[in-house]
Amino acid sequence: MTDREKPPVWQTELIVGRLLLSALFFAGGVQKIVDPTPAMMLLEGFGLSGFLVWPAAAFNLVAGFFLAIGRNVVPVARTLAAYCVITSAFHFIPSDGWQMSIFVKNWAIAGGLLALSAAQSRAVALR
Repeated sequence: MTDREKPPVWQTELIVGRLLLSALFFAGGVQKIVDPTPAMMLLEGFGLSGFLVWPAAAFNLVAGFFLAIGRNVVPVARTLAAYCVITSAFHFIPSDGWQMSIFVKNWAIAGGLLALSAAQSRAVALR
């Protein structure tokens, strides 16, 4: 069975996957705006300016929105994957199981975003 003969359930899966990932980043942006203190403390603990929480919040909101509406999915998913890998460094604390679970979760989300990027690229190519 070729891709063209498969039922269009993959299109639904792409949309649902995009929306679920979008919700994660959109919620992260809202969380940073509503209560920026934990993120600011995390940044400052690494010697960075707590002000960086604001561009991060904006990026989360905008990227989440773009995923939700299906615009520029491939570059947005790739950029979000890189963001997840980079921000995972803040959670690499081997003595803290909770932080390590967040570290691994960020890598898993990055993997999902890269899979979304690949699937979306293929979906567009098949049209």
